[in-house]
Amino acid sequence: MSKTNLKRKSWMKKKYRTKKSLGALGQYLRLVVFRSNKHIYGQVLDVNKGITIISSSSIDNDLESVLKKNNSGKIEASKLVAKHLSDKMKKNKITAIIFDRNGYRYHGRIKAFADQLRDNGIKF
Repeated sequence: MSKTNLKRKSWMKKKYRTKKSLGALGQYLRLVVFRSNKHIYGQVLDVNKGITIISSSSIDNDLESVLKKNNSGKIEASKLVAKHLSDKMKKNKITAIIFDRNGYRYHGRIKAFADQLRDNGIKF
């Protein structure tokens, strides 16, 4: 097994282990975060219905122009995406979620994303 496959397999195990430990998945909506090398994505899922309710990412047209204009880094982009997502959540009257960090360590961009959501009044 190549080193890449081993890393991918261990990341998937961590991802499923984290998802299993989230607990009350049916009671609350779940916010899933995905980060690539350049961008960050967040989407609110209804686990019972299996649908995406709200999503936001750093490649959305309205956010991408702001990010290019300000020449901001990845952590600032994470904060901006989280603020945009929390505004959409408030419009849909969503105040409590389960935060699924998708197997990523809780630091850097993921931590900035979560802290910005908390600052905007979302509870998890």
